[in-house]
Parts: sequence; C-alpha cells; structure tokens
Amino acid sequence: MTGTIDYTSPGPLTDLATIDRGALADLPEDPAAILRLAQHLVIQPGDAGQLSPPPGRFGENQFRPAARLIRALLALDPSPLIVARPPERRVIGTCRHFAVLTCALLRHRGIAARVRCGFGAYFRPGLALDHWVVEFRPAAGAPWVRADPETISATTLPPSPFGPGGRPDPAALRPGEFLTGGEAWLLFRAGRADGAVFGVPGTENFGPAEIRGNAIRDLAALNRVEILPWDEWGRMEASYQNRTGPGYDALIDTIAATCAADDPAAVAALYKSEDLEVPPTLLL
Repeated sequence: MTGTIDYTSPGPLTDLATIDRGALADLPEDPAAILRLAQHLVIQPGDAGQLSPPPGRFGENQFRPAARLIRALLALDPSPLIVARPPERRVIGTCRHFAVLTCALLRHRGIAARVRCGFGAYFRPGLALDHWVVEFRPAAGAPWVRADPETISATTLPPSPFGPGGRPDPAALRPGEFLTGGEAWLLFRAGRADGAVFGVPGTENFGPAEIRGNAIRDLAALNRVEILPWDEWGRMEASYQNRTGPGYDALIDTIAATCAADDPAAVAALYKSEDLEVPPTLLL
C-alpha cells in the first residue's frame, strides 16, 4: 500500500497484542466469515435490556479498545471468539463496537481493514441514521469492499434514497446505502440531500451539525483511531451548538474532499493539522 497508513496493522484501539492467542485461535481466513462473527459477540443495549443484565454491564458500550471488548467477552465466556455466544454472554455495544471488533479481527488476520463513520440509509425510509461500518480489501490493491457486520444477515431492510435501491448481497453494501460523514456532507453542500434527515435515532439530534461531527470522526477512523460515537474534541462541541460559521464549514469541505480522494498521505497530513487529531485522553 502506498502512502503513510498501513490498514493491515492495528491502531491504538484495534491492537490485540494483549489478548491470549487461544481466544483468537482458528479465526477464518475469509473476510466475509470474519464479518459474521460480531453478530454473535456483540449485542445492542436495547436488546440487552430485554435480558435484564446486571446494571454495571451497560458500561461496556463505553469501552473504546477492541482488546477491552474481547476481555469482557472472555470474562463472560472463555471460549475462542469463533464460538457464537448466546445473547446474555455477548458484550454490550453499539454499531461502532460491531465495526471496531470486526476491524481488529481483520487486521489481526493481516487483512487491510478500516472503520467508517457516517449514516446508514437502510434502516428507516427517508432517514439516514448515525452508523458505523467496515471496509476491507480482499487482496492487496483490490478495491475496498464496504460491509456492515451488524446487519450482514439482514434481508428485509428498506432501500436507500441515495443509491440504486434494494438490499444487496450482505457481503457488500451498494453505493448510497451507507454514506460516510464526508460523503453525506458533499451531498448536503451540493443541495442533493436535506441535512435534516441525517441524525441519531431516538434523539432530536438531526441536521448539518451531525454530518460535520461524523465527517471528523470518519477522518480519525481513516487514521486508525476509531473513537466512540459521542466523543467530541476540538471545535465539535461548538459545532453541535451551532456556534461555528463559514470557516468551519470550509474546513469540513476540505475533510470531505480529502477523505473522498482516499490518499493516505493527505488523510494523515490533514488529521495532524488544525484541531482534528484525537487527544490521548480519548484513546483509553
């Protein structure tokens, strides 16, 4: 891979060096098979709530490092990760945890992988909801394949208004089914998408500020720093409060264009500039 980012190697939140090799034994070599593992290892908080777990367990969705997620899994069930867990023995996490755990396992297998932060347009008709997915390269130099490890087995999701429609073979999302923060921003700025349809389900947090935030989180993820969906740094808080202006929107323009160009050197250089780099306090 050219450039300055090696997506076959872990970042600070996908490093599994501290995990016992037995837990990672017999991981599949096929990326699609690895993508399917997370559905039996992670459970969303809403689904977990129906099982009445101990209250302290809901804090698992605050875990950032994949290694910490795996240690929590092994405390519930010491079996290797290829062994499917019943719902009560899965770690509680969001779509971000599905994606980060999957990315860490792909990288552990030496497969180029990266997490993308943006919006899923296949959950509710007419809306693009805050979501995280994974991209992987099945072979060196091959095009990136975008896939959703949380919904990979689903076949009844509604079509996206931003793509050709229909639910594809779940091994690969079609263009427009998932938009990164930058892709959503480019559509919004071009007048091709209503900013009001982008947001966080179950909240009033919809609008351009949500797109800006996910564009910045996606830039961080492209630099192998996959923080939590609610982590904020730099001018993000001010943006969510609509206290930034045209200059900040111009910066998001640059972020969106740089991520779309997919030049690792440019992505790395931009991340190090301005106030875009994730602070060390959010890497724990």
